[in-house]
Formats: sequence, C-alpha cells, structure tokens
Amino acid sequence: MLLGIVRRIVSMAVTLFGVAVVIFVVLRLLPGNAVTASLGVSSGLLTHAQLAALNHFYGVGEPAVQQFFSWLGSTLTGNLGISLASREPVSTLVGAALPITLELALASMVLGILIGVGFGMIGALHPGRWQDDVGQGVSVVGLAIPSFVIGTGLVTFLSSVFHYFPASQGYVSLLQNPWLNIQQIFFPALTLSLGIGAAIMNTTRAAMLEVSGLNFARTARGKGVSTRVLVWRHLFLNALVPVVTMSGIQLGYLLGGTVIVEQIFVLPGLGRLLVTSINNRDFPVVQTITLIFATGFVVVNMLVDVLYTIIDPRTRR
Repeated sequence: MLLGIVRRIVSMAVTLFGVAVVIFVVLRLLPGNAVTASLGVSSGLLTHAQLAALNHFYGVGEPAVQQFFSWLGSTLTGNLGISLASREPVSTLVGAALPITLELALASMVLGILIGVGFGMIGALHPGRWQDDVGQGVSVVGLAIPSFVIGTGLVTFLSSVFHYFPASQGYVSLLQNPWLNIQQIFFPALTLSLGIGAAIMNTTRAAMLEVSGLNFARTARGKGVSTRVLVWRHLFLNALVPVVTMSGIQLGYLLGGTVIVEQIFVLPGLGRLLVTSINNRDFPVVQTITLIFATGFVVVNMLVDVLYTIIDPRTRR
C-alpha cells in the first residue's frame, strides 16, 4: 500500500505540473493583460516607455518561460505572489475565501450523499413502486437541470415570493452568527447537492440491485436474517465500492462547480474570487485558485483509492 501511495503522489505531482502549464498558457492567450484590465481604454494613450514601465511593474513584460518558472518556484516555497489588481498578497485573498468554499463543498457533499444513498437504497428495496418513482423523479431533475438554472430559480422564488435572501446581509462565518451562516450556506448547498445526489442515487440503486441478486444475499434471506441486518451489513457494504467511487468523482467536480453557484448566491468564496480575477487578468490569483481546485481533485481521487483497500480487502493485492 505504501508503494502504491508513493506512486500516486508522484503521479499527482506530474498532473499538477501539467495543470500549471496549461493554465499558464491559456491565461497568456487571453486578449489583454493586467495593464489593459486596470486602465481600460486609457491604456491606448500610453507611450511605449510608460507601457514598458507598467509591464515591468506588473511583471508581465518578462519572457513567458521566465514568468512561469518564477511563479512555480515561488509557489513551491509558499510565496503565492501579489495580486495584480488589489496589490494584496494572494495568500491573504485565498485564505479568506477558501474556508467559505470548503464549507459550501462539505455541506453540498453531505446533502448529496444523504439524497443519493437514501433515495437509491429506497428505490432498490422497492423497485418499480412509487418510492422508486419518486427517487427517479429527483434523479431526472438533478441530472437534467443545470445548477445555475436551479440556483437562479431558487433565488428568484425566495426573493420575490418570501422576500427572503440571506446573502443580502453580507456573509458571516459560522462562529460569528451560526444561524445566519447556516441559512446562507444551505440554499447554495442544496442547489449543488441535487446534481451530486442524482449521480450517487443511480449508482447506489444499481449497485444494491446487483448485489441483492447474488448467492450470498439469497442465502442470508434463506437463513432468516433480519431485513435491517441484510440491508446494511450484507447489501450496502458490498455495494459500497461503486458508491464511494461516484462520491469521490462528484466531490472532485464539486470544487469547480462552486464557481457559478457562489456568483448566484453572492458568496465570497474561491469561485467568486476566480471570476473576478479572470476579469481583471489577475494571473497570480487565477493560477493559484486553479491549482487549488486541481490539487483537491487529485487528492480526493487518491483518498478514494486508499478507501478501496479498507472497504474491500480484495483490492489490497
């Protein structure tokens, strides 16, 4: 297992290096830079000397290769650089936004697992009945309707019908005002959890139906094992591997999915900071946030592989 973890860490490093190269190149292909983003049309009035001085000041006048390795080396040493737009340390901006995104992702994942596993198990235990039809209906809604449509509709409905929009009071942390924080996080988490829950639900239902028809399940029923023991100890545990796989995949994608939802619900997390930084051509912030999302994705995948060896002894070989 230790050797496998070391191999995955090396693979993660190679993947993250590739992500760093791609995002660096893509950002440089966008029209404009930090100078044009900060000055707008006024940048056209600058002389060559003024433009060269500003490019040097913002660090965008150096060769691209030199910019990349300079940024990568600083990142590896913990120096994330200075924001080109606000002139604040990138670590300060990211440190303020990261807890909000993590809280939203955790709440969304918990709700998604509850929805997915709950409806998936109920549907598998009552196939073809109304309980299964309800779960399939929830699954269709979660898979067919994009999260930004659900979020926009939810905000419109709450604000127009109930005149209720918790984010209008400004974001507060869980320690500052627990009840208001729960209200501000719940609705965006619900928006994200529907898509997550739909994918987990279909996987749980299919896995439960598959294992329920195997010989050990029929033997357990023939021995008179209680329904609760049969469902949780025999069926669910043996169906857990594909459920964990799908949950890990959804958690990885969830980090990137918060970008649009945070904009809709006015949450000052990493997603909203990323959109603002892209508009401002704030390369250090965009590159750092993208690496954080990529790191979260590959770390989750590695943890899922480690969980396989815990829940399924056959994979330890």
